[in-house]
Amino acid sequence: MKLFYYTLAGLALAVAICDAKASHKVTCTDETMRVDIALPSSNVSDDRVYLEGMKGYPNPLCRPKITENLATFELSLKNIYDCGVTRVINHITGNKVFYHRIIVEGEDQNTSSSSSNSNKEAVSVKCIVAGSPELNVSHSIVKRDILPAGFAETEDLNETEIITNAPEPKLSMAIRLGDKLVSGDLNVSPGAHLQMEIALDDKSAPIYGLGVNYMLVTDTKNQAETIIFNGCSVDPFLFENFNTVEGDVLAAKFRAFKFPDSTYVQFQSTVNVCVDRCKGVICTNGQTAFGRRKRREINQSPADPNKVYEVTMTTFIKVNYDENADQNAVSEIDQKIRQLKLTNQKLARNSRAGNVFESIHEAPRPQNGAGQAETITTPAAAAPT
Repeated sequence: MKLFYYTLAGLALAVAICDAKASHKVTCTDETMRVDIALPSSNVSDDRVYLEGMKGYPNPLCRPKITENLATFELSLKNIYDCGVTRVINHITGNKVFYHRIIVEGEDQNTSSSSSNSNKEAVSVKCIVAGSPELNVSHSIVKRDILPAGFAETEDLNETEIITNAPEPKLSMAIRLGDKLVSGDLNVSPGAHLQMEIALDDKSAPIYGLGVNYMLVTDTKNQAETIIFNGCSVDPFLFENFNTVEGDVLAAKFRAFKFPDSTYVQFQSTVNVCVDRCKGVICTNGQTAFGRRKRREINQSPADPNKVYEVTMTTFIKVNYDENADQNAVSEIDQKIRQLKLTNQKLARNSRAGNVFESIHEAPRPQNGAGQAETITTPAAAAPT
């Protein structure tokens, strides 16, 4: 008799993963991730040891404390948005995985990008906090109770247990200006045409699919606006719906924009990871987010049955006004930001009123017998915590 089991479970550990030679130590608690990294010399300044994509980021919570040849990061696991810590929640085991990457620059930095990159080391660090399982997905084949008359089973049973663990997905988020990657230390002008890409690692891509459920943009101080709501864009002029071909890479085009009191813009995203492929979301403009299929009617979508992980991740861009920028484009972007604020106020009122069917945009249905167009509405839900 053979028993077959398929699980997506993992062990609850606190570990550190490194893809570089830099010696380091990670200490995990329920609230913090402490990373100690040995530096090549005592002359390394804190502007050469930084969180990936956040070089020059001014928040002192995200900068290391350097003592002689040791750099120490204290990253909050409660306020993960402070420094862009990625959180992965396994909805089967209940485990929470937190990870980040730290860049250590060498002493000799040349002007050419190839030389500069060759003098950088990336240290990947990870903490896993144990949780409670939500469901059991084990399946087994067992012997039937009803057997043919005269059936005799051998006493020497060959019993084998086969356990297969699916890989833990690793996600990356990148912003591109043409072919160039945009990070926190590279300025872009308001109105610049950018593209955001969210992708699975090569090992996970054949197994999982992605879907962006929610996205918030903030100046990291006191201003924040929702830009993706229930999988659909709130303002497609500023930020289009995410599309995909195979399901393991999502892409959305958007315009660079900023808030008045900060040059930094942070994108806070909630991404679903599903077995095989996430379900597309039908938006009020007739487009299916995460795909290109169109449909006439829009219904409230139930939770995706294939969802296995929920990933909260962030990225930053630095947007600054350029004297050579197109002032008409800048003015148009500013107007769209004001409209976005009004739309979010409407969403907030609807959430307080409990009206989960209020639409962001109105779209007509086919005309009824009276010759009048009816309004299709999109389900709304409170922002995830």
